[in-house]
Amino acid sequence: MMGSPSFSRRAVLAALGAVAPLVVLPVSASVSVPYRARRTLMGTVVDITVADGAQAGVAQKVDAAFDAMQRLEAMMSRFDSASPLSRLNQAAGAQAMAVPREMLDVLQQGQALSRKTRGAFEPLLGRLTAQADRDVGPMDNAQIRRLLPHARSSALQIDKRAGRARLTDPLARIDLGGVAKLPILQAGLDALTQAGLQGCMINGGGDVLASRRADGQPWRIGVRDGVQPDRLLAVVPLKEGIVASSGDYERYITIGGARYHHIIDPKTGRPTAGVHGVTLVAETVDQVNGLGTAAMVAGPAGASRSLQVWGAPEFIVMHADRQVEIGGALASKLLPPPGQKAIRRA
Repeated sequence: MMGSPSFSRRAVLAALGAVAPLVVLPVSASVSVPYRARRTLMGTVVDITVADGAQAGVAQKVDAAFDAMQRLEAMMSRFDSASPLSRLNQAAGAQAMAVPREMLDVLQQGQALSRKTRGAFEPLLGRLTAQADRDVGPMDNAQIRRLLPHARSSALQIDKRAGRARLTDPLARIDLGGVAKLPILQAGLDALTQAGLQGCMINGGGDVLASRRADGQPWRIGVRDGVQPDRLLAVVPLKEGIVASSGDYERYITIGGARYHHIIDPKTGRPTAGVHGVTLVAETVDQVNGLGTAAMVAGPAGASRSLQVWGAPEFIVMHADRQVEIGGALASKLLPPPGQKAIRRA
């Protein structure tokens, strides 16, 4: 008999300080208070930090970046019945419909990721992830068997030249949650850069994008421990680029001692198991988008090997048995958390 659900705290990737704490700026550098702002977007808190808050028009430019992200969120939300994504889902089995360019790009990325990862990433899991969103626990085997045949990216047809898309399967549903978030955050960072702001960081509930600071110092990004999310596992010094995290500790319920979370294995229809979290470090969003989710699907035996094959060699994989794998050159870049002498490996 299953017990009642107990809900987790949302755990995010922490950005440790806007002006690289414990680093003394050169005397010749201009001293400025950082500018910080936040909004709730995509079901999480999104923070923007501008290291030099004295740059001209910073408040208005940050607001414009938030507006750019909010526009894309509204476009690709499956929770808003009037969004273009919801309308595409509602038209499943019918004729192709016009789709905004930005959404068409993300749909294509989702399909490409499905091919690249041999199905470990699947953008057509909408019916299965909708169950996880309701936090009502696992589906029974009969429900999963009924829905899995409709969770295949081959049901999505895209005509980029015409700007149209179609779901050929009336029971297929798209969920862009695993592939749209990073492009949306990137749109925010692009807006800041194009507005002439230097040294900007966007922290969106587990994913951090940053541009180079004028003082040359790195941002310090703390990676949550997948086993103990209230603690930090390591610190990534990042001058520019992206630190992206996926984990089963962010949204889950516990029923009868078992954890049911929102990252679904497309092959089984069940939540992934064996890997608590994956953190990827790269120069661009395209290098890692969707691969953290796919690595969790690959499981403890295949996550690190798969990430290298997929072209994401700098990673942290946190296994459920408490072991930690660090890939590539990232091992020599990581710093231990404040007050700690070393990074936990097991």
